[in-house]
Amino acid sequence: MNSEKSVNGVDLCAAPDESLSQRGAQRRDLLRAMAASGLLTLTGTGLLSVSGQAFAQTPKRGGKIRVATQSASAADTLDPAKGALATDYVRANMIYNGLTELDSKLGAKLALAASIDTKDAKVWVIKLRSGVQFHDGKPLTPADVTYSILRHKDPATASKAKTLADQIKEAKATGPNEVTITLEGPNADLPVILATSHFLIIKDGTKDFTTAVGTGPFKVKEFSPGVRTVGVRNEKYWKPGQPYLDEIELIGIGDESARVNALLSGDVQLINAVSARSTERIKTTPGYAVLETKTGQYTDLIMRDEGGITGNTDFRRGMMHLFDREQIRKTVFRGFGAIGNDQPIDPSNKYYMAGLPQRPFDPEKAAWYFKKANLPTAPLQVYATPAAEGSVEMAMMLQQIAPKAGLNLQITRVPADGYWSNHWMKHPLTFGSVNARPSADVLLTQFFRSDAPWNEANWKNPKFDQLLVAARGEPDDAKRKALYGDIQTLIHQDGGIGIPMFLSSLDAHTAKLKGLGSIPLAGLMGFAFAEHVWLDA
Repeated sequence: MNSEKSVNGVDLCAAPDESLSQRGAQRRDLLRAMAASGLLTLTGTGLLSVSGQAFAQTPKRGGKIRVATQSASAADTLDPAKGALATDYVRANMIYNGLTELDSKLGAKLALAASIDTKDAKVWVIKLRSGVQFHDGKPLTPADVTYSILRHKDPATASKAKTLADQIKEAKATGPNEVTITLEGPNADLPVILATSHFLIIKDGTKDFTTAVGTGPFKVKEFSPGVRTVGVRNEKYWKPGQPYLDEIELIGIGDESARVNALLSGDVQLINAVSARSTERIKTTPGYAVLETKTGQYTDLIMRDEGGITGNTDFRRGMMHLFDREQIRKTVFRGFGAIGNDQPIDPSNKYYMAGLPQRPFDPEKAAWYFKKANLPTAPLQVYATPAAEGSVEMAMMLQQIAPKAGLNLQITRVPADGYWSNHWMKHPLTFGSVNARPSADVLLTQFFRSDAPWNEANWKNPKFDQLLVAARGEPDDAKRKALYGDIQTLIHQDGGIGIPMFLSSLDAHTAKLKGLGSIPLAGLMGFAFAEHVWLDA
C-alpha cells in the first residue's frame, strides 16, 4: 500500500499532515493537474503515487465472455448500496463508476472526479469530470453525486455502507460542476472510501433497481437475480477506447469444482475463488492460467457474544490456541497466503502490528482456558461451508484436536447456497469469510464497530470505538500506526474471531483472455476487471 517514493528523482511522498496542508499554490496545483490527467493517484493516506497500466500487447475490441463467480441468489441486486457478495460487486462495477477507483497499490485513482482537494481532511472539494453521460444520455451533475452519497445515511435505504456514510455530515453542490463533502471529523481515507463499490454513482432520485442506468463501461441488457446478468458495451463510455469486449455475461456457480469444470470445458472464460487444490489441475491444462492476488481476505471462526459460552473471553482464547496455523497454510491452502494472528489487519497493510506476539498452537493452553471458562459437557456445534474457503477443512482439524483440550466439537456442514442469508452470524459458532477492504478504517468500521451491521461476533467495545475515531482523524502517520496497533491488540485479545490465515485470491481464465491484472482488494481486479480485459482470439 506504500506509494512510489519518486518519479525521475522528484519526491512525491509527503507526510500525511504535510499533504493536507497548504504547501504553496504552485506545487499543489501541479500535483492536482497531474492527478487529473491520470499520472498520479491519491492513496488512502492522502498521498500521491504513480499510476497507469501498461499492456504487453495492444488490446483488441470485440467478443463476448461468460464469467462465473462463487455467489448468486435471489437477493442479487443492481443497487450498489445493497451489494453484499462478489457477484454484486462485479455487477456494480460493470454498470457504474465511482468518484474514485482503486489502483494496483490500493490508492484512490480519480474517476468521475477530475480533482479532489482538501486542507484539513474534513472538508473535501470535488470537481466532476466533464462530458460524462449516463447510459440514457443524461449528463452527470452534482445532484447525482449528492443523492448517491447521502442516500447511504437514510436507514430506509438499508445500505451496507451506512456506518461509513455516517461519517459524512454534509454533501452539497457548491458549483455547476462541484461537490463539497464535509465530514463529522477528519478522515484521510475518504478518497479510498469513495472508491468502494457501495459508493458508486447512480442517477439522482433513482429508487427502482429492476434495471440500472449508470455511467459505467457496460449497459444492462438482462438482469435475472440468481440466474444471470448480461451487460453490453457502452459505446459512449467516457474512457476512450474502453471497454474492449462487446458483452459480458455474469453468472454464479457456488460449487468450486463445478466452477473449475465450467472453465476447463469452455463454458465460461473466467472464474474467481479458485481453491488452492485446483491450481495444479488448471495450470497443467493447456490454454488456461491461474492468477494469484495477495489480499487481506480471511476465513474466520466467529464466536458470537449472545450470552452463552461463545461470548466468554477464556473460551475464545482457548479456541484460538487450537489453530495449527502453519499446518493449515500448508495443507488447506497449499502454501498460499500468510499466517494470521486473530486480528484483521494483514501483513501487507502499512498499519500491521508486527510486534504483536503470535498466538501459538497449544492444546494444553486451550484446555487451561476451557477450564477457566467452565466449558459445558454437551457437544458444541460449529457451522462450516464451502462458501467460506477452507472452513470445512479447518473445522475438521479443530474437531480432531479438540478432545486433547477437553472439548467435544461437532461439525454441521452447510451447502454454499444460502449460507450467508441463513446461517452466517445466526449461530453461536460459525465460520465467516471477509473480503479484503481498501483501508484499515473501512474494514474496522464495517466489521468491528459496536453498531456495525456486519459485527460478526457481536463484539461491543467502547474503547475500540474511541480508538477507531482517533486513528481515522490522526494526521501524524506514526501516531496513527500506534493507534491501529492498540486496536489490533484489543481484537487479538478478546475480539471474538479467530483468524488463522490471510488468503490469496485465485482467479483462473482462458489464456485467450488478456488484460487481467491484480488489485489487492480482491480477485477479478478488485471486482473491476470488466473494462480492462479483452479476447485475443
